Amino acid sequence: MKSYTLTQTRNRHGEVFDRAKIEPVLVTKQERPSHVILSAEAYQKLIARLEELEDVSWGKAAQTAFNESSMVGTDQFTTALEKIANG
Repeated sequence: MKSYTLTQTRNRHGEVFDRAKIEPVLVTKQERPSHVILSAEAYQKLIARLEELEDVSWGKAAQTAFNESSMVGTDQFTTALEKIANG
């Protein structure tokens, strides 16, 4: 990832934004990372991927909760209700 100081970013903003179309650009302030500039397309792809990973994570958590639960299936539940109803 190409890096520019904040001053360089101000003075060479055309170059910086052209570079950001190709790859993310790191902006530093006092030698510390300050901001990252990336294209709107790269940002949208990043957000879409994060949403996919979040869905996978929630799905795994739901599957784990289901596997570890003591819930019974509908047939067992219906049978248990019938037993209760019939005394």
